[in-house]
Formats: sequence, C-alpha cells, structure tokens
Amino acid sequence: MRSQHAGSGQTSGLYTAEERRRRDASPWTLVQGILAPLQFAVFAVSLALVLRTLLTGEGAAAATASVVLKTLVLYAIMVTGSIWERDVFGRWLFAPAFFWEDVVSMLVLALHTGYLAALLTGALSLTDQLLLALAAYASYVVNAAQFLWKLRRARLEAPGTLVTEGAR
Repeated sequence: MRSQHAGSGQTSGLYTAEERRRRDASPWTLVQGILAPLQFAVFAVSLALVLRTLLTGEGAAAATASVVLKTLVLYAIMVTGSIWERDVFGRWLFAPAFFWEDVVSMLVLALHTGYLAALLTGALSLTDQLLLALAAYASYVVNAAQFLWKLRRARLEAPGTLVTEGAR
C-alpha cells in the first residue's frame, strides 16, 4: 500500500493522484484496454486448438499457428504495456505498483519465447512444443488474474468510490 505524501494531496493506494491523472490521459491505457481482451480471445481459441491436437493428433498446423499468434499478441501487449508504465509511473518496467505483475509477465514472455525457439529450431517434438505452450498459457492465466485483481483495486480506489474493509 502506498502512503500519503506530506502536503502533496496524494492518496494512499495503487496510484497517486498524479499517476491516476497520467493513466487517464495516456493513449496507451486505451490500447491496453483493447489488447487485453483480444489476447484473452486468442488465448481461448488457441487453448482449444492445442488441447484438440494433444488429445486427437488433429489440427497441428492450426494449433501451431494459434500459439504463434498468441505470442505475437503477447509481444504487442508487453511492448505497449511497457510504454504505458513509462507514461504513468516513469519506468519502463517494475514500477512498484506493478512489480509482481511484471515479474510474472517476464515468466510468461520467457515461456512463449521458448515455444517460438523450440518451433523454429525443432528442438522439441510437436507434443513437447504444445506442452510448453500449455505451460506458457498457465503462467498467462496467473498473470491475467494478477492484472484483473489490480484493475478491481484501481476501480475500488477511484476517487468518489466508497471502499469498505469487507470489499477488499
């Protein structure tokens, strides 16, 4: 929890008053708001395709293409998210308010990139590649949950919103 800065008029919470102003003014806030549900939709379709291939052996090309697309969307949201974080907090990554989300994002990024490396080099069998994709997807689900929790906190801490102890 952030503490109040003496004489600054900033409040305790996820964002200071100035960070909230910068967040609301940043065009990257809208970009993140568009890319996040897009990424989830691509993830959901890809997950179904990957599971279908693992269970039936069918649709390997579609599953592979879907994981590549999911990874490209992830890269887009990571780059634009870093720009957003710079706009709002003055840091490209690991701003204190989003430190653990960024740590898990690095794991998500590493696993997705590992998948691409395995695909391009043929270092893993198709089954192992898809299992790696599932590990990447599991880390993505954890990361998405972190961000949804932060979004909920931000909405509860919005000016004019009454937050009770039971709501946290």
